[in-house]
Amino acid sequence: MHDKIIDTVIIGAGISGIYAASLLEEKGESYYVLEARDRVGGRILSPDYEGYCTDLGPSWYWPEINPRVTRLIHDLGLTGYRQYDTGYGRYQTSTGIVKTVSGFPTEPQSWRVNGGMISLVKGLEQKVPQEKILLNHPVCEIEKKEDHALISVGVLGEEPRCQFKASRIFLALPPRLAASTILFTPDLSHQLTQAMLRTNTWMAGHAKFFAVYEQADWRKAGLSGQAFSERGPMSELHDAANSTETIFGLTGFVGVPAFYRKDKEKVIEAILEQLELLYGEGAGKPAKVFYKDWAYENFTATEIDQRAAHEHPLYMPPRGRNYMWGGMVVFMGTETSQEMGGYIEGALDSAEKAVHQAFALAQAG
Repeated sequence: MHDKIIDTVIIGAGISGIYAASLLEEKGESYYVLEARDRVGGRILSPDYEGYCTDLGPSWYWPEINPRVTRLIHDLGLTGYRQYDTGYGRYQTSTGIVKTVSGFPTEPQSWRVNGGMISLVKGLEQKVPQEKILLNHPVCEIEKKEDHALISVGVLGEEPRCQFKASRIFLALPPRLAASTILFTPDLSHQLTQAMLRTNTWMAGHAKFFAVYEQADWRKAGLSGQAFSERGPMSELHDAANSTETIFGLTGFVGVPAFYRKDKEKVIEAILEQLELLYGEGAGKPAKVFYKDWAYENFTATEIDQRAAHEHPLYMPPRGRNYMWGGMVVFMGTETSQEMGGYIEGALDSAEKAVHQAFALAQAG
């Protein structure tokens, strides 16, 4: 038990949680970040291949409509580069017929980050003292006391591994996940619980694939790397070279429902066969493949999430309010943002609003 009541406990070390921690650090607040995983980043995951960081979570940002992300990249001394889209695209019908089509221009222009999206997390992490980020700390219960909240870490129904007292909590994880995995005392209202459970967790039902190549044969053939398929298993693909074009890649989303993705090796085998159909024989023999099925990631998805959202949801805080218990618990994370919810921009927006909200409530109280 940590007997001292600290100012803030942030639950979740995704980019919204780490960004909020950096803002609290600037204000001289006392805080801890509790993360269930053994790593920071949440749904930002960028495995390394010979110094090139792939992206198995969010891959792009859009400078024209993402001012927070663009500013953060600049402030951290990072750089971005345009998504490669020169050449023809490929389209695969539901019967498997592959057609060459004109390109699929994106408006506004998509950009990637040198070092992968994980470089944003690493840059923010450097602003936060290491001892304030506690990994392998899954929160199982939050109990409201008279002047603080008691946070228990461990497995529900067992003796807590440790406990924290905090004046406020930033709930920096998807509302659906929070409602499914954390016991709140007193119980949340039925309406609030249902609102949290109905909030789609972005990416939770999806799987992403990344193939690395020493050369881009598709470019030599006049293809952009973009492809869309009604047959699958990949429904969408893009060129994913590094900015210096010394390492190349193809990446995208698996369009097969989660129930049919349980055999990872069979899925990858089918993807490689599809890549040969779309881009030629060499595409089926990458130097390295990376695959992440978020639907089976316990600290991202629930069973409900295995049904991926077909359209981008309209996000907002549960029941339209981003706090409860008089401001003792503040909702945070990209699913609670009405500005670019589901994107990194939304995650940063939610963190800024949570910090502002917390201090506004404290001053009003």
